[in-house]
Amino acid sequence: MGPTSFISTLNELKTFFNFNLLLENSKNKPNILLFHVDILSNKEQKELIDKSECIKICAGKKNDLLDHYDSALEFPTTLKDINFIIENAAAKKKFNINSSIVVKNYLLNKNEKKISKLDNYIILTEKEDQLLELLLNSKKPISKDNILLSVWNYSSDADTHTVETHIYRLRKKIAEKFMDQNFILNNKDGYYL
Repeated sequence: MGPTSFISTLNELKTFFNFNLLLENSKNKPNILLFHVDILSNKEQKELIDKSECIKICAGKKNDLLDHYDSALEFPTTLKDINFIIENAAAKKKFNINSSIVVKNYLLNKNEKKISKLDNYIILTEKEDQLLELLLNSKKPISKDNILLSVWNYSSDADTHTVETHIYRLRKKIAEKFMDQNFILNNKDGYYL
């Protein structure tokens, strides 16, 4: 999106890109929206860009670029830079999608080892993170012995209160920060979300 000269230049260079270029009139939904900063002066275009859920890359001169988009492409530039910025933005988005998991009405960020809801979050230990992922991936309750084996690599005959202690501490963290008493549940068959 942008001035005609910007669109024409991209169209002329599209055979040199490491990605598929869709022009403005395309009916396909883009993964990345590369737009010229000048287009933001049009209120309707700006709203369209801001509402878009794809990756947004703003292109223009350094002093004109806005930093609240996913990435920026500074002019003058090279084909190598354009390809790098586009590929890097796509890789970041893929990485973030693969590292963020919805757990009930929370978001588990595996990279940062934190669980959040709205603007609140708690930091998780490595074992708490593994425990939550194990519980999330199971459709039925998981026994203490299976948790010990999967998360701690302990045998089922080990006499330990590791699972109970970790679940108690995690429940306490969740209850204190989010006022949620029903995050990790249990019954006679084991623990579940």
